[in-house]
Amino acid sequence: MLYFNFQRILKARGIDRPFKYLVNAGYSGNYATRVANNRIKRVDLVELERLCELFNCSPNDFLDWIPDSNQATDPKHPLISLKRDNKVIELTKMMNAIPLDKLEEIESIIKSKMEE
Repeated sequence: MLYFNFQRILKARGIDRPFKYLVNAGYSGNYATRVANNRIKRVDLVELERLCELFNCSPNDFLDWIPDSNQATDPKHPLISLKRDNKVIELTKMMNAIPLDKLEEIESIIKSKMEE
């Protein structure tokens, strides 16, 4: 089953107060609450595009896939890329824990990867 996982992108972007962030971006309080708490089952394409622009991501970044346990899954199926483990990498926290002398090295690695 496909479902939206907004928590993943919010944590990856270091957004500690998603409700406030979304309201400041122009979303209603009701919609911001639903996004912040992963209580959205459907998203209008216009809203999906707006969220993608806000978070600088693609629709795939919002989606997770849990295959039906009663059905065999082809490991080469394109949905496999949306099957994520339960761990959420909190990049901001990880970056804050890196010693300052290592940040310059990491910055150069990131820049070179982004240029590829």
